Amino acid sequence: MNKTMSVIKVGIADLNIVQAPNTIRTSGLGSCVGIVLFDSTTKLAGMAHIMLPTSTMAKETKTNTAKYADTAIPALIQKLLDKGVKKYAMKAKIAGGAQMFQFSSSSDMMRIGPRNVEAVKEQLEHVRVPLVSEDCGGNSGRTIEFDPETGYLEIRTVNKGVSQI
Repeated sequence: MNKTMSVIKVGIADLNIVQAPNTIRTSGLGSCVGIVLFDSTTKLAGMAHIMLPTSTMAKETKTNTAKYADTAIPALIQKLLDKGVKKYAMKAKIAGGAQMFQFSSSSDMMRIGPRNVEAVKEQLEHVRVPLVSEDCGGNSGRTIEFDPETGYLEIRTVNKGVSQI
């Protein structure tokens, strides 16, 4: 018997949660970081497509919490807690954070990809959710899809094919 499965799509600066047998996917990860928080017991998972390291960079008056590492991760944790996931059961996987363009300047402002990865890791440490695997850096875009049933994060990288972590 085939199980019914939907792919839940997460847009740029967006987040959502899913339960097996459904999967969750985001595309267009260049300098952005895709983060998955999951619980292998309940088969629940959440994904955020993070664009920038910190909400202190926000120019808008109403902040999109999914856009920034420091606000997206707590929001994603809360969504999972609301569905019954225990915080101690959460684990994280991340991908993205590429340096998409080469600049002659070594300005920290131009290192958005690496800064996003650093901010996500700092936030995970702050909220005490262990990072169990990652595929970050380089200079290629990625699409990621997480299957809460297996716990595998499939990564499709431009010019590199498909891998799993």
